[in-house]
Amino acid sequence: MHVALRIGSGILIFYLAYCCFLFLFQRHILFPRYQIGTPSETVVNIPGMEKMWLPTNHGKVEAWFLPPDRDRVTGPAPAVIFAHGNAELIDFWPQELSKFTSLGMGLLLVEYPGYGRSEGTPSQESITEAFLAGYDTLISRNDVDPSRIVLLGRSLGGGAVCVLAARRPSAALILMSAFSSVRAFASKFLAPGFLIKDPFDNLASVKSYTGPVLVMHGRHDTLVPYKHGVSLYRAAQRGEMITYDCAHNDFPPSWQIFWQDVESFLHKAGILENKTGNEERKNT
Repeated sequence: MHVALRIGSGILIFYLAYCCFLFLFQRHILFPRYQIGTPSETVVNIPGMEKMWLPTNHGKVEAWFLPPDRDRVTGPAPAVIFAHGNAELIDFWPQELSKFTSLGMGLLLVEYPGYGRSEGTPSQESITEAFLAGYDTLISRNDVDPSRIVLLGRSLGGGAVCVLAARRPSAALILMSAFSSVRAFASKFLAPGFLIKDPFDNLASVKSYTGPVLVMHGRHDTLVPYKHGVSLYRAAQRGEMITYDCAHNDFPPSWQIFWQDVESFLHKAGILENKTGNEERKNT
């Protein structure tokens, strides 16, 4: 009995130390910003792209705005606010997402605090403040229609735009490879959920969101398992789900099909007024 108590006590002490370690270093896991090289000069050849700095209590945060193709719109245009994954920078996305501009939409890329050239440190609080500042700056523009703002988040970015969706009005929400909440991963690390500092409860945000929601997820995703996407889709009041035959880092397997799906959703949601792309295709 005495030996068993000593063994049990040792295991308990080890587990408590392990939980303490996770609590202290969890943001290094969730926000691996030090693994990403910071470009000193970014060469992006996008006509009319504007670089701006958003003031926050955590320091200045970089954001880039790509204007819509003015041959496609007259008057204020709809716009997309994009949030990237946890091991990415806004530098990675202007070329890939410039399709939005050819659809007649503006595109705002907001960096995370502490990422790239932005000041501060990343957390749910600081990221929320940065995206609120980006949103407020965007809708103040005369060339943007504030009634047609689309929030788009990839992976961790799903958490950023879901928090934003709960704090500011938007016309639609698109989630790419997003999780239901960070706390849902606690069991993977054998830790209690209450230790999570940055919960990013996407499920709660989606449940209360009244606009159309598009959930896009890879069936073979092991980083953010497919069941997270299904949970988000089922929680949405006006949800649509598109499943791709891919994992996490190869999402989407075809950008051509991805843009067909996104454009179709935007038309159905009333964001884009005139159908210009391919016919809508049935998604599962």
